[in-house]
Amino acid sequence: MPTKATRITLFSLGSAQMRVFHLTWMAFFVCFFAWFASAPLMPLIAKEFSLTPAQIANINIAAVMATIMVRLIVGPLCDRYGPRRVYSGLLAFGAIPVIAVSFTHDYLTFLICRLGIGAVGASFVITQYHTSVMFASNVVGTANATTAGWGNAGAGAAQTLVPLLLAGALLLGFDDSQAWRLALLVPGVAMLVMAVMYWRYTQDCPEGNYAQLRARGDLPGAGKRGGWSSFRAACSNYRVWMLFITYGACFGVEVFMHNMAALYYVDRFQLTLGQAGMAAGVFGLLALFARALGGWLSDRVALRKGLEWRAILLFSLILGEGLGLLWFAYSDVVAMALAAMVVFGLFTHMACGATYALVPFVDSKALGGVAGIVGAGGNVGAVGAAFLMKGVGQAQQTLVLLGFVVMASAVCALAVRFGVQHKRQTHETSLSTRALADV
Repeated sequence: MPTKATRITLFSLGSAQMRVFHLTWMAFFVCFFAWFASAPLMPLIAKEFSLTPAQIANINIAAVMATIMVRLIVGPLCDRYGPRRVYSGLLAFGAIPVIAVSFTHDYLTFLICRLGIGAVGASFVITQYHTSVMFASNVVGTANATTAGWGNAGAGAAQTLVPLLLAGALLLGFDDSQAWRLALLVPGVAMLVMAVMYWRYTQDCPEGNYAQLRARGDLPGAGKRGGWSSFRAACSNYRVWMLFITYGACFGVEVFMHNMAALYYVDRFQLTLGQAGMAAGVFGLLALFARALGGWLSDRVALRKGLEWRAILLFSLILGEGLGLLWFAYSDVVAMALAAMVVFGLFTHMACGATYALVPFVDSKALGGVAGIVGAGGNVGAVGAAFLMKGVGQAQQTLVLLGFVVMASAVCALAVRFGVQHKRQTHETSLSTRALADV
């Protein structure tokens, strides 16, 4: 009987687990590339559609808010139909608004397409669900954090590659309006290709696909409690809402920084747009390894000291994030701000990884509901930070307030406690997986 993988064999595609590992982060990368592809083209789009600053803000907020609802939905759908079907469907149907944005002609049509594109941000939840059911407790934190970190880099790649696609279209003789539309077709086509690959080369869990396993009465683990029963079970678990808040404090702040860091460097330190973009890009690049580091540390500390230390580690990382954010907000010279952003960014990305290193242990029978609710918390945090910025009206003051909010939310990580029976079951599972890993 196939079992969860106890090792991550990075350069192998021979097992179902490692195919899922690589295809989840690639699908996530493509989805995040598509989600953020419009951002570097907004000056051209705003000029063509005569968008006001308020309309641009509405477009950005709407895209993030749409993701909240879809993240809540796709988790239970994974429990019911399996991550293979749900991810392939999200990629295929999500490509429709991504391609359609190239045919928009005014503010309203662009806003509607951005709402649709927001759905692809839910890819994160499916990524974390799929790796959680494929990897054993001794490496699941590392697997979750690594696939999330590498996939998250799609947002940074969009900032760099989409302008190059635009430049290429301009060199071929297209005008500005045609060029940005052609550039935005690329991620839509990539999503369709990835949908076919995901359907063809992955399976729902080590034992096979949920449809066949359910028909035989052999459905393992998370898939036993399907659909909305999974969601209801997750809603009734207080640990889920504690992690909802902590993920809002780390991933929410991460998304907020992606949207405002470049402008902050221009306004506060008078950098050029190019310099500010490079400075802000450092924050995004940290996701390539810092998320994985947070998950890896969570796995290591749990093996040595027990499950509850995953929560203690998460508390420490979010506290460090808040302190780093305050350092960044009070930095008066650009070199100091860059150093502070690197430190703050490391803690932020590591906290994201450590949060989802805890998710598989909250309720293994309602994994989809847990993953969806916690993931939605990240987007709620981003929307909350955007509204805070809108209300305060001044970037530095917003960052200061956000720093204190983040530190206060760290207490929620300490509130994630597990009963004796839960810890005993987890410990026994860890011992058995460690024994398998040594075979």
